[in-house]
Amino acid sequence: MDLRIWGGKVLSKYENQITIFADYLEEFPDTDELVWILGKQHLLKTEKSKLLSDISARLWFTYRRKFSPIGGTGPSSDAGWGCMLRCGQMMLAQALICRHLGRDWNWAKQKEQPKEYQRILQCFLDRKDCCYSIHQMAQMGVGEGKSIGEWFGPNTVAQVLKKLALFDEWNSLAVYVSMDNTVVIEDIKKMCHTLPLSAETAAESPPECLNDSTQSDELIFLDPHTTQTFVDTENGTVDDQTFHCLQPPQRMNILNLDPSVALGFFCKEEKDFDSWCSLVQKEILKENLRMFELVQKHPSHWPPFVPPAKPEVTTTGAGKLLFRSSLASRPMDSSCFMRQKQLWVMFSMEMKNCYSAALIKEWCFF
Repeated sequence: MDLRIWGGKVLSKYENQITIFADYLEEFPDTDELVWILGKQHLLKTEKSKLLSDISARLWFTYRRKFSPIGGTGPSSDAGWGCMLRCGQMMLAQALICRHLGRDWNWAKQKEQPKEYQRILQCFLDRKDCCYSIHQMAQMGVGEGKSIGEWFGPNTVAQVLKKLALFDEWNSLAVYVSMDNTVVIEDIKKMCHTLPLSAETAAESPPECLNDSTQSDELIFLDPHTTQTFVDTENGTVDDQTFHCLQPPQRMNILNLDPSVALGFFCKEEKDFDSWCSLVQKEILKENLRMFELVQKHPSHWPPFVPPAKPEVTTTGAGKLLFRSSLASRPMDSSCFMRQKQLWVMFSMEMKNCYSAALIKEWCFF
């Protein structure tokens, strides 16, 4: 099915298919297996309530309708085309939760939340003035060759989030997106010299928009293919219950994961990044069939690495923003840049076979 079509009939049929898929899922079985959720383990047989609480604490972004038209005259709903953008929002939101509140922070219904949580949520609301809103992502995607209302792939989402992060002074996050399935340690440390690891995945085709974890040969995921009404925040408060998945999460067999995926890792300190590199070298690079490469030095045949900086912005008479460039060529104080930023490593890849998919189960979700 072409996800870029967002007509009413197509959407209604598509959403019904998602509902049917969910109806066939069974409850979590009573087993002695461990379930890993973003680096944290739960014993399924005795900690099922804690497991479900941990999952419901993750910010859940889905299709929305009745928000202000994107660009003034564009779509007022992202149903049918915004699923990958919503997955990208979920990935980045989890990185921001780890950055400001820590991995062990939990959310509870009708409980007063810390101001950092409220501010993180504000970043993703469906308003044109919110840093990582569907409006900002769709419009930034134009620079990546995507029309507003066109479906994004994982790599496009990664590139868009990297650019938007440059305008986000509060979170001070350095987003690194790998090139050609290769993560370059030298380039990352140029971006950020102060680097608990959380892994997330966004996969290309429905319903495999993965965002959470593994149990045996299964993945637990938060599905964005639910259309909810835009949350109005004009009175200054946000009803956040629709931003958390309060029903049991969905599951899928890992072999059904689409081979086009983006993985994200948040590193708060340099020692965490070094630990991540050691783990990659130990568990991934020893295999003949690798998900990606990790190298120490910038490849000589690549263009020089330039740490991204905020694009220069000008306005036209109509009030529209024009971005002159996505990378700054002017000199910058790299040592200052390193001290201020924390890192979110993100890379997209094409997994060539089921063996690579199995590596996700064994490694990425710890």
